Amino acid sequence: MKILLVITGLGVGGAERLVTNLADHFATAGHEVVLAYFHGESELRPYDPRVRLVNLQMRRSPLGVIVAMGRLRRLIREFRPAVVNSHMVHANILTRLLRLVTPLPRLVSSAHSTNEGGRGRMLAYRLTNWLADTTTNVSDEAVEAFEQKRALRPGRMRAIYNGVDMQSFTFDESARRIMRRELCVDESSLLLLAVGRLVKQKDYPNLLRAFAKLEVGSMSPRLVIVGDGPLRDDLVVIAESLGVTNRVTFLGVRHDVPALLSACDLFVLSSCNEGFGLVVAEAMACNRMVVATDCGGVKEVVGEIGYLVPPDDSAALAATLACALRLPPEERLRLGQAGRDRVIANFSLDTTAEGYLNIYKGLNQPASPER
Repeated sequence: MKILLVITGLGVGGAERLVTNLADHFATAGHEVVLAYFHGESELRPYDPRVRLVNLQMRRSPLGVIVAMGRLRRLIREFRPAVVNSHMVHANILTRLLRLVTPLPRLVSSAHSTNEGGRGRMLAYRLTNWLADTTTNVSDEAVEAFEQKRALRPGRMRAIYNGVDMQSFTFDESARRIMRRELCVDESSLLLLAVGRLVKQKDYPNLLRAFAKLEVGSMSPRLVIVGDGPLRDDLVVIAESLGVTNRVTFLGVRHDVPALLSACDLFVLSSCNEGFGLVVAEAMACNRMVVATDCGGVKEVVGEIGYLVPPDDSAALAATLACALRLPPEERLRLGQAGRDRVIANFSLDTTAEGYLNIYKGLNQPASPER
C-alpha cells in the first residue's frame, strides 16, 4: 500500500514520535511510505531509509500557505497514495481543504489531544469534517472532548491509542548505571524524571512546587527535567525562588530518553491536559513506577497500575510522590513489571500500527484497553 503521512512539523513531541515510528513500521512491513511536514526543522525523522521525507517549506503567511499547499498537491499527484493520513490540527485542516481540488482515494485525519485550540479551530474541524473519510484521536477521553466541543458529530471520531516501540523502550541495567554516573546520582539516591516540552500544557510550575514540598525521610530526591521550550527561563527562576536549584537539573532536548527512564526511580507527569500521554506509556514500558496528573487520556494509560492525582494540586502531587517513593524496592519492581505488561497488552507500536492500517482499509477500530 502507498501511504502518505502528513504532519504539521517534526519537532520533539509525542505526536511527532508516533508518526515517525509509524513511518518506520509501515516501511518495514513492505508499504511504500512518504512523510511530508509543513514547516520547521526535522528534529525527529524516520530511521528507515526507505521512507521518503519531504519538507513542504511553508512560510507563515497566506501566500506561504498557498505555495506549500501547491507542493503537497504535486506530491500527491506524483506519488498517488492509496491513503493520506494527516496528523495535528494545521495539517488536518489544510489537507482536508486540499481535497476540494485534489482527488484522494481515502483521507484519515488524526488529532492528538483533548485540546487542539480554541473555538476557531473547533469550528474549522466541524466545517471541514465532511472532507475526511475517518477522523481519529489518541484516547476515548480525547474523542469525548472533541464531541463536547462540537468539533464533529458523535460517532464520527475513533480512538486509536498511541503506541510504544517495545524494543527501544525497555529497562536496561547497564544504561541505568552509565546514566546515573553522568548525572552524578549514586544508587542510594532517589531520582525523579519528567519529560516534555517546557510549555504551559505540561504545568512544570506545579511539579516544581510539589518537589519543593517533597519529604522522603532523610533522603533528598533529585529531579531531572528533559525537554526545552519557551518557558525554560521562567522555570529556572521558579526553581531558584523555591530553593531547589541544587536538586533540579534541566537537561534540554535529549535523544536518549529510554536510558534516562532506566536511570530514574520514578517518572512524574504534571500536565494540565494531555490527549494520551505517550511518555507515560514509554516510562511504564521501561518498568518505571509512574505518578501522573489525571488529565485527558492518562488514566486510560495508567489503569490501576500507577498513581493519579488531580491537575494543578501541588500538595496532592507532593504527598503522592512521597508515598510512591517510600514503597519497598520489591513493590516498586512489581509495579514496574505490571506497567510494562499493561503496555505490551494495550499500547505497543504493533497494536497501534495495526489499528491505523485497519482504518486505512476501512475496517473497525481496535478494542479498548484492559482496565
